[in-house]
Amino acid sequence: MERPSVRSYSIRGSRITDAQRLAKDALQKVHGIEFKQEQIKISEIFPASDKVIMEIGFGMGEATAIIAKNHPNNGYIAVDVHPPGIGKLLARIVENDLTNLKVIEEDVHVVLQHMVADESLDGIHLFFPDPWPKKKHNKRRIVNEGFLALIHPKIKKGGFIHIATDWVPYALSIQDVFAASTLFTGGVIEKPEWRPVTRFEGQGIDKDHAVNDMMYIKA
Repeated sequence: MERPSVRSYSIRGSRITDAQRLAKDALQKVHGIEFKQEQIKISEIFPASDKVIMEIGFGMGEATAIIAKNHPNNGYIAVDVHPPGIGKLLARIVENDLTNLKVIEEDVHVVLQHMVADESLDGIHLFFPDPWPKKKHNKRRIVNEGFLALIHPKIKKGGFIHIATDWVPYALSIQDVFAASTLFTGGVIEKPEWRPVTRFEGQGIDKDHAVNDMMYIKA
């Protein structure tokens, strides 16, 4: 199973108690999708959904749960690797009685390679990915030429990727990556009303971080 040689995430804040792990595992059996090296049938998972959107890296799942609750007509697949955040999002699914949100615990690069059929996603959300601000770590940023090549075939024609970041140098880097590609068209947009401001984003705004929303459409 191929994994990227440079990881775009770090395993920090991954401590979880035995009781929390047991609870998480139990909820995953109901609200999760087990990783397998075979394609999932999205139309069977969300048979009545107007659109199916993948969220990459959801933190503690605050925005993910709110968006899913406010858009019951859409199906959402949330992918992350951090056990505490996964456990929290699973709890939010139960608390809000969400039936249109599923969770996958795995590196999204591997998930996209093995589990997602071509032209099966209407869109991708990538909200506040790790900016890796130190120059020596810039190569770890998830948005690069290889990432665009990976997501492009998985998105339906006319589908989108919506990215938000509060780190201006990363926003400029993302714009440069997309500008150099013929796979997508788009750029900076106004923050849509449906994207909630989470506590994490609010902390950045309090520090005068400028938040950039970017929307790119599959060409």
